[in-house]
Amino acid sequence: MSYAALAGLFLIVPVLVTALAVVLRRPGRGWWAVTAGTIVVLWVMTAVFDSLMIAADLFRFEESELLGVRIGLAPVEDLAWPLAAGLLLPSLWLLLGPESER
Repeated sequence: MSYAALAGLFLIVPVLVTALAVVLRRPGRGWWAVTAGTIVVLWVMTAVFDSLMIAADLFRFEESELLGVRIGLAPVEDLAWPLAAGLLLPSLWLLLGPESER
């Protein structure tokens, strides 16, 4: 299984939970702005730290399983994990958190 396929499978649950949260709770623009900002920060941190770890040869990727697009030294597939966290955690808070804080 390629890294892109694995990342795609991994993103199914966060995307579905986010869709459910959006339909049930109708978040405002502030929620979207904070969620998007969080994802961007996580992407930047992932690109920087993955590039450092790859440069230090702490881990390697099987090149034949990658799409070939890189951000620094980090393969673009690695950005799926922070995207999942950046969608799932705010969406769960929206669904399960106190009504007063939504």
